[in-house]
Amino acid sequence: MALPSNKPLKTKLVIGWLVLLAGLIGMIFWQTAWKYSLPTPLPSNYHDVPRGASITMPASAEWTMTANKPLFLHFFNPACPCSRFNMPQFRALVQQYGQQVAFAIVVMSPEKYTAAQLQAKFDLPYPIPVLSDSAIAAACGVYSTPQAVIIGMDGRLFYRGNYNRSRYCSDEKTGFARQALDSFLHHNYSLTLSPMAFRAYGCQLPTCRQ
Repeated sequence: MALPSNKPLKTKLVIGWLVLLAGLIGMIFWQTAWKYSLPTPLPSNYHDVPRGASITMPASAEWTMTANKPLFLHFFNPACPCSRFNMPQFRALVQQYGQQVAFAIVVMSPEKYTAAQLQAKFDLPYPIPVLSDSAIAAACGVYSTPQAVIIGMDGRLFYRGNYNRSRYCSDEKTGFARQALDSFLHHNYSLTLSPMAFRAYGCQLPTCRQ
């Protein structure tokens, strides 16, 4: 008498494992890549700060404003992959425009980072002032990282937006922050950029989540 075949059971088990594996791969891809290419959801309590608005910096950061240089604020979150991958773009801007622009890093994270620690970790060309007051983000209308903010010598917001447009904020070809700096330094204040420059994406503040 022939024994019953267990092939249907084996087939179901194989299919089940394949489905589970595909789900795990999809989850990993979502967590590490795809979600960072989507626009960051606008917070329900978000208060927009329009371009040209006068920026009132909190007392902790008033010293960053200078009468003879525009201020470039780099909003950085160590827990955000986009922020970490984006650091070479920020470093390149510092190297190119450091004589003409005042740079500062705004660390949007519970951890404390000194200028020396960030300089060593990301090989910055010289120590950059590091700020950790979350009120700076609200003052500039920033709700994700990484984001670039340019404030003119008159204290008005010239640019708030993305460094570029790519999955990990690391594409030099779209270079929105660089284009904005060039426009300001060449006194081209109309600032005609792609709409993608102004739709924030990356990691939500205050923590790295999407």
